[in-house]
Amino acid sequence: MARRPIFLPTGDSRNLVSDQFVEFEWFPGMSLKQKQRSVEALHTMARHVLGVSHPLEVSSKSPDELGVRLSSFNLKFTTQRGRALTVEAAFQGSKVFARGGPFRDLFDMSPREAKRDTRLRDSGALVAFSFFGVDWPLEPPTAFYDWLYINALIKNEDLAAEVRLYDAFTDIEFNPEKSVNCQARSVALYCSLARVGELSTLETPETFRAIHKTHVSEPRHLNYHNPLV
Repeated sequence: MARRPIFLPTGDSRNLVSDQFVEFEWFPGMSLKQKQRSVEALHTMARHVLGVSHPLEVSSKSPDELGVRLSSFNLKFTTQRGRALTVEAAFQGSKVFARGGPFRDLFDMSPREAKRDTRLRDSGALVAFSFFGVDWPLEPPTAFYDWLYINALIKNEDLAAEVRLYDAFTDIEFNPEKSVNCQARSVALYCSLARVGELSTLETPETFRAIHKTHVSEPRHLNYHNPLV
């Protein structure tokens, strides 16, 4: 058995995303088939435990084309200067460390190359983010990633329209004990912001951080649902 979070857009401005843990049967192995079997088991249990109707796996392992296209490795956007970036490369290239960064040459790398660059591990503690001259503090912890991802999603209007048809989102590879940011959670936050008419908060980092701080619970507050109890 394994536990993974499932992210629910609430449409409630007081708490925009509900993060819930679900226990399900895990299918070991690195193959795409095994990953997708685990996704299906997670979604089946989420339907049973949480009552969701249309969950979507948001990752390169998704059985749905939409979920694959929404992976941060695949989701692209164009900057005001006409530069095309993937969300993953933009995120990694914006990190500022105690002994270096941001390493903007990562913007031009493939997402996997950017994520595996040794400088990200050898430059000391992460202290901030800097994206095209705009600095972001580490608090709230997921605010910069969410802002970056959601802005990219908005620029892909066809994908943004499709995700609103789903009521829950997962990322089978995301483990909150090892990571903080999650693309599935960012999608859920987008859907909730769209429902309550708060997408305008993305226009400035300060406004987005303010609503994120007061209306988005951080991953450490996940709830756990065990269907076996």
